[in-house]
Amino acid sequence: MATIKDIAEKAGYSISTVSRVLNNDQSLSVPDETREKIYDMAEKLNYRKKTVRLQVKNIVFLYWLTDKEELEDVYFKTMRIEIEKLARLFNVELITYKISNGIQQIPSNIEGFIAVGTFSEKELAYLRSITPNGVFLDTSPDPNYYDSVRPDLAQITRRTVDILIEKGHKEIGFIGGTYHNPNTDVDEPDLRERVFRRYMEGKGILKKQYIFSHRGFSVENGYYLMKKAVEQLGDDLPTAFLIASDPIAVGSLQALNEHGIAIPNRVSVISINNISVAKYVSPPLTTFHIDIRELCKNAIELLLERVLEKRKLVKTLYIGSELIVRKSTN
Repeated sequence: MATIKDIAEKAGYSISTVSRVLNNDQSLSVPDETREKIYDMAEKLNYRKKTVRLQVKNIVFLYWLTDKEELEDVYFKTMRIEIEKLARLFNVELITYKISNGIQQIPSNIEGFIAVGTFSEKELAYLRSITPNGVFLDTSPDPNYYDSVRPDLAQITRRTVDILIEKGHKEIGFIGGTYHNPNTDVDEPDLRERVFRRYMEGKGILKKQYIFSHRGFSVENGYYLMKKAVEQLGDDLPTAFLIASDPIAVGSLQALNEHGIAIPNRVSVISINNISVAKYVSPPLTTFHIDIRELCKNAIELLLERVLEKRKLVKTLYIGSELIVRKSTN
C-alpha cells in the first residue's frame, strides 16, 4: 500500500505538504494545481481514498439545458465538464440529471445539488421541499434560499461601455441573446442587455435602434443579428458593439467580413467569455475572460459548506473577469 512518503517523492513535494493536503488542512495555503497534483498522485498510487477526502454522497448535478443549447454555447459544456472533474477531486459522489425528464425525477433524499440552467418557480418550489442545500451556477433564481456563483456580467457590461467611450466611441451598439422566462413562456432581455440600456441611458448616449437581440447564444444567431444590423442601419452602423458572448461574436464577425466592413477601423467589437476559438477568428476577438473552473470550484466549496459545516446563511458570489485585448478593437 502506498504511503505519504511515496506520494511526496512522486509528486515532488515535501512529506509535510502532502500530509497536510491529504488531511484537508484548511490553514495550509498552496495553489490549487499543487493540491490537484497530490490528489492525482494519491489515486495513481492507490492511496486509500477515504483518507484523501471524506466522501460526500447523494449530491446531484441539475444540468437544465437541452442538447441544442449545449451545442450552441460551449460555455455550458465547459461548465459541465469542470463540475464533473472537480467533483472527483473533492470526492463528491455526483449524479447528473437533465431537463428532459423533468424535476420530479430528482429523489427526495438528496443531500444537496449544483444547478446550471433556467428553472421555473414550480421547479424551485420542488427543490425547496427536498433540500436546503443548493448552489446555482451563472444565475441566482432563488437568492433568499440558495447560494449562487456567477460571473459579474453587470460589471463587465459597464466596464465595456467605459472602455469604448475612452477609446472615443459615441455610437455604441449591442448584440445578444434573450432570456426565456419559464414562468411566463415569454422571451425577455438578458441581464447584459438590461444593464447596457440603463448604463447607456444614464450617460445620455443610448440609441435603441443600435440594439439587436434574439433567442439563442449561437454563432448562427450572431450572424443573423449582425446582418440585420448592417442591412437596417447601413451607413449609420455604430462604430462599436458590445456582444453578449463569444459564439454570437463569431457569427457577427462573419457577417461584418462578408459585407466588407473593416474591423476594427470601421467597427470595433468586444465580447464576453474568451472561448478557445476567440484567438483564431478574423480578426482575433477582444473579449473578457471568464474563469469557468473558478466558478465551478467555488460552487462545490459553497455546497460542501452547506452539507458538511451546516452553514445556514445564504451566499451569492460574483467572480471577476480579465479583459483580453486582441485585434477586434482599436
